[in-house]
Amino acid sequence: MAKELVGILGINQDRLRLEWVSSAEGARFAELATEFTEQIKKLGPSRLKQAA
Repeated sequence: MAKELVGILGINQDRLRLEWVSSAEGARFAELATEFTEQIKKLGPSRLKQAA
């Protein structure tokens, strides 16, 4: 549902990611953050930022 709302707002749905991570999973959190950062960089600048 969150991805649908993001899409309605005109934001690429690939810019949203939800992961459940325990506080005991620091290494997994770091890995997910790195992966998501790389994904966002590949997408390039948001169109919303350009419109502002």
